[in-house]
Amino acid sequence: MLRTPEAIRDAERWTAHNYHPLPVVISSAEGSWLTDVDGRRYLDCLAGYSALNFGHRHPTLIAAAHAQLDRLTLTSRAFVHDQFADFCRELAELCGKDLVLPMNTGAEAVETGIKVARKWGYQVKGVAPGMANIVVAEGNFHGRTTTIVSFSTDEDARADFGPYTPGFTVVPYGDLAALSAAIDENTVAVLLEPIQGEQGVVVPPEGYLPGVRRVCTERNVLFVADEIQSGLGRTGQTFACDHEGVTPDMYLLGKALGGGIVPVSAVAANTDVLGVLRPGQHGSTFGGNPLACAVATEVVRLLATGEFQRRSTELGARLHAGLRSLVGRGLLAVRGRGLWAGLDIDPALMSGREACERLAERGVLAKDTHGSTIRLAPPLVITEEEIDHAVAQLAAVLAG
Repeated sequence: MLRTPEAIRDAERWTAHNYHPLPVVISSAEGSWLTDVDGRRYLDCLAGYSALNFGHRHPTLIAAAHAQLDRLTLTSRAFVHDQFADFCRELAELCGKDLVLPMNTGAEAVETGIKVARKWGYQVKGVAPGMANIVVAEGNFHGRTTTIVSFSTDEDARADFGPYTPGFTVVPYGDLAALSAAIDENTVAVLLEPIQGEQGVVVPPEGYLPGVRRVCTERNVLFVADEIQSGLGRTGQTFACDHEGVTPDMYLLGKALGGGIVPVSAVAANTDVLGVLRPGQHGSTFGGNPLACAVATEVVRLLATGEFQRRSTELGARLHAGLRSLVGRGLLAVRGRGLWAGLDIDPALMSGREACERLAERGVLAKDTHGSTIRLAPPLVITEEEIDHAVAQLAAVLAG
């Protein structure tokens, strides 16, 4: 008897319905492959929304977690533990920044970035108390806290969660003129995803990010880059900003930083920015805990070799070539960079949800967004043969 139907019924019975998962119940995984409770295997082409950049159960990361579990897992920030300094130093060096502030989730990193930018605005820029504003982009996805959804343009994420937090100005993504016009004397930061993930892997026009960097410098405004999905090797560079030679004032990091084992996020910036915080003004009981630091330090060391950035570049070229061959054969457009792609399916054929369900039936897992768009973000350990297999299954789905 199959176990999947009952497991799904139990999950639906006892869980708030804030997600609409595919009807798959995973029980184990390794590398790029998942196995469900009935023993069926699936090629993972979502990688936990890029939290699993290094694949499932990467041996180096698992070994670090096991070793730390036998020693120390939590102290709180009331004390310093022996994994903390190495993690902060090595991540700061990877980012080319002076300081790191560890947190847990991506949303916490974004909230931290907002708080730091506002405090910097008041203490350094001289903005009048209570007047700080931050420029953000349409189509953004930075998390789901009350403040963050206040400046979302996705009604599913925003509706019925008001009253909304003020202090944000929304402009079209990729429109440098609109962004520049929105900045005034009270603007403390521009907060952007270098590539918009949830929107469908939307890459901005060439020259946009350098333009944002230039405008922020000229207007004395912080450029805050949300690299929570796009960073840490996903696009073929350490950070998506690197593709255009841009260095933001603040990096917001998460997802892959925890190696798919523990939630780890961080804010990285120089002393003139993160240095505005003083004891008691911001914190987290679990932020920078020993287990998180032990795993995340090994993540940083994997990235420092450059191997995963190269894999993303080379295998991403193969993935995108295969996907482009399907344009006009059921696909309307393909976007993305490295091992990250957004695909617009002809809505006359099927919805994105239907496409993902049919892919799952063929042993490939992906996720839809915004109607007829699906996203592919396989682990960076995927092979050429596995990429070809995923493209072939998509072609078969599109062919009906």
